[in-house]
Amino acid sequence: MQPINKRIIALVDCNSFYVSCERLFRPDLAKRPVVVLSNNDGCIISRSTEAKQVGIKMGEPYFKAKPLINKYKVAVFSSNYELYGDLSRRVMKILKNFSSDIEFYSIDEAFLDLTHITMESVEDYISKIRKTILQWTGIPVSIGAANTKTLAKVANHIAKKKKMGIEEFISKDQDYIDKELKEFPVAEVWGIGRQLSAFFHNNHFHNTYQLKNADNYWVRKNSSVVVLKTIHELQGTCCFPLNCTPTVRKNCCVSRSFGTSITDMYDLQEALVNHCITAAERIRSEGLIAKTIYVFIKTSRFKKNYLSRVEKIDIPMPTNNTLELVDLAIKALERIYSKGHYYSKAGVLLSGLQPRADYTNNLFSDLNRNLDHLMNIIDQTNNKFGRGSITLAAARHNNQFKLRRQHSSKIDTSFIQRVPVVKAG
Repeated sequence: MQPINKRIIALVDCNSFYVSCERLFRPDLAKRPVVVLSNNDGCIISRSTEAKQVGIKMGEPYFKAKPLINKYKVAVFSSNYELYGDLSRRVMKILKNFSSDIEFYSIDEAFLDLTHITMESVEDYISKIRKTILQWTGIPVSIGAANTKTLAKVANHIAKKKKMGIEEFISKDQDYIDKELKEFPVAEVWGIGRQLSAFFHNNHFHNTYQLKNADNYWVRKNSSVVVLKTIHELQGTCCFPLNCTPTVRKNCCVSRSFGTSITDMYDLQEALVNHCITAAERIRSEGLIAKTIYVFIKTSRFKKNYLSRVEKIDIPMPTNNTLELVDLAIKALERIYSKGHYYSKAGVLLSGLQPRADYTNNLFSDLNRNLDHLMNIIDQTNNKFGRGSITLAAARHNNQFKLRRQHSSKIDTSFIQRVPVVKAG
């Protein structure tokens, strides 16, 4: 049979990304089981292959996994999102050298349009991508290539089990693809999930090949258009095009659960000021301004006298200026704070986001331009010398709101003072 080919779509997925980032600076852990924990060292959110093999489950609470962790001497790390974010940016930047059409799907995944290369060179090309990323960043990736995104996902799953870390369906005939689909469980198909897979299993669809050949009318009647499109993608028809233009976000939320409960208003204020600074930096980096700010505080749901309060403030002139947003956040906190409660979480939500370039000038435009220039200078300085090099006095009180990170590697490749130092003997 002739190979099927309409487009060439590759999915690049970093292997156990958070674990790989931590191992990058700990080569002694290359063969040891490793796990990474969520905020406040709560649950397991990333596992090495060795950790999976000893029975540690994804999403399992840390305290429940401790017996296995101690038994098999599993290395444990607190989440370090500064490190993961920086290494992700480096990986995605490398991908731009191989394709101009990229959909950044998540922090560790991206779809690439490789239609510009010839069918015969697909395997060599994706192998080169993998080797380049490994050489330039130290992060291992798996790459699957096919003519639809759903089939590329299937190929990527297969690639993870191969030593070379690549799989492509472009140069393969339909018999080869069907053989792989017969061994691929329905639950692993992109977009199906646990609930839908149980439904299909109950209706005698036990593998992806059977799902691919399901009756279209029956699927549409008993499921959804999205599932029908997924089946068409398994058949080789592209229904989910690459989204290479990022959509403008409508909201930006920054919140954290505290390592220990907080009762003092000034400690809550410190947390909210830091959240506000982060949110303002994010929307400025995307060229956005906010129309509304929400501030919320809450106590633990698992304790008596649960309290959750939110304050909304409409901003007269949309802004991304840290000083203005922090001032509004403090005013909102003063309205909703109540003494005598042990607060476990606080956050800031910036809403009604719109491009700064689309905002019409007004009577105070000159003042806004001055403030914009000030924010640009602060952002440039923090990018060069490390986040927090210039910040507000209110952001540094006593840090009681900080996350619990007892197993942190304390490495940040975007902050020069935290980059490991290698000394030659």
